[in-house]
Amino acid sequence: MAERYWLFKSEPTTYSYDDLVADDVAEWDGVRNFQVRNWLKNDIKAGDKLLFWHSSTKPIGVVGTATVLREGYPDHTAWDPGSDHPDPKSTPQNPIWYMVDIKAELKFPEMVTVDRMRTVPELAGMVVLKRGNRFSITPVTQDEYAMVVQLGSA
Repeated sequence: MAERYWLFKSEPTTYSYDDLVADDVAEWDGVRNFQVRNWLKNDIKAGDKLLFWHSSTKPIGVVGTATVLREGYPDHTAWDPGSDHPDPKSTPQNPIWYMVDIKAELKFPEMVTVDRMRTVPELAGMVVLKRGNRFSITPVTQDEYAMVVQLGSA
């Protein structure tokens, strides 16, 4: 199966790209949206490429790339009452939430801001740029991924 492309959002005050670099490999846990959970469980596979987006900051945008190392598996933080995002309905026997492991690849010299992305015709269809999109993970086409990497590497 061909690799897929994704955009993962994170608030840098919670978990930044630099945190990912320092950790080497990170569990992408805490997703509590069913559509995103379905992507994590069924569609995001080892080897997939992703754009790492810093949200809830000024400016917002893509700061680097990463790779999925381990495909979806149960998010154990859901059944940990001491975690930042427990869900008592999820259990080891009947997990509801899933996560993947990711590894940093390329930190851009400068963020590719959302404002910059909106000026690039090839990115007009990106899910993350559409009004009302609030998903923490969104699919990205191979061409969109390549264009953002080109902008970030320039």
